[in-house]
Amino acid sequence: MITLGIETSCDETAVAVVDKGQVLSDEVSSSVHLHAAYGGVVPEIASRFHTEYIFSVFKKALRDAKTGIKDIELIAVTCGPGLPGSLLVGKAFANALSFAEGLPLVEVDHVNAHIASCFISDQEEDMTDLFPFLGMVISGGHTNIYSCRSLNDFSVIARTKDDAAGEAFDKVAKILDLGYPGGPIIEKRAKGLTKHPEIRFPRALLNKKTDVDFSFSGIKTAVLYYWKDCRKTEEEKDKICSSFQEAIVDVIDKKVLRALELTGAERLAVGGGVVNNELLRQRLVLRCQRSGVKLYLPEKKYCTDNAAMVAFLGEKKFKAERVRA
Repeated sequence: MITLGIETSCDETAVAVVDKGQVLSDEVSSSVHLHAAYGGVVPEIASRFHTEYIFSVFKKALRDAKTGIKDIELIAVTCGPGLPGSLLVGKAFANALSFAEGLPLVEVDHVNAHIASCFISDQEEDMTDLFPFLGMVISGGHTNIYSCRSLNDFSVIARTKDDAAGEAFDKVAKILDLGYPGGPIIEKRAKGLTKHPEIRFPRALLNKKTDVDFSFSGIKTAVLYYWKDCRKTEEEKDKICSSFQEAIVDVIDKKVLRALELTGAERLAVGGGVVNNELLRQRLVLRCQRSGVKLYLPEKKYCTDNAAMVAFLGEKKFKAERVRA
């Protein structure tokens, strides 16, 4: 089944073509350069960018997949969560195509799609055969853990009480005047540095052994106060980046361990933009090896927002519904 995926939940305008789980094209046009001056995404700018570029991204996705609109059999579109104005552009475009071409339309949860992205490149195992498993999304807007029981049953069992991990990266980068987005910049500044005992930022919500929720606001605030009182040098910035990144990864590692122990899960799928971070990927691999848990991570190109994951999950949901009918 040739599926067209459309993703416009935030600042990426993305369209992909997927056929039986195989990605034929995956086009993304980002407006991140327009938001950099503000240190974060401006909703009005994002929605206007989607409106201006979605048709050209759509045409390029079809061209690169060597398909035409008449070849498409299903449309999958992100329905949320996300910025309301951005979501509206993608849904309006998808509805117009569906109506004009008489194509079925399936709505896909953006966060669930991030979990599904872990299985796009897995040619040996089918996602639908792996339920139940533990899912996790670590991104700019979410740091959640899910109990995944079926394609339509992703239940939140842990979430952040304040900032998401990716949001904390962005805010710390802003404090240090490093630019936006913060994740890649902080990772680059921290690369190759060893731990710094003199800089230890707090790890919140680790006292109760049954607490699997997250809190990253305190780490960000600790960075702010440390930066106010320290030497304002580039070397000190690098040390702060290293220690901050270590704190974030340490918290995620410990919370993942708790979630695995509390649920007894044998499989873990972790998606989202922050999973691009190499230290985090290494720590997750090590944690799951020690716990005897099968770990699924997406290719780095599928960690950030993309339409391939939307088409991939949409196709599976549509086929499952058709079988039940």
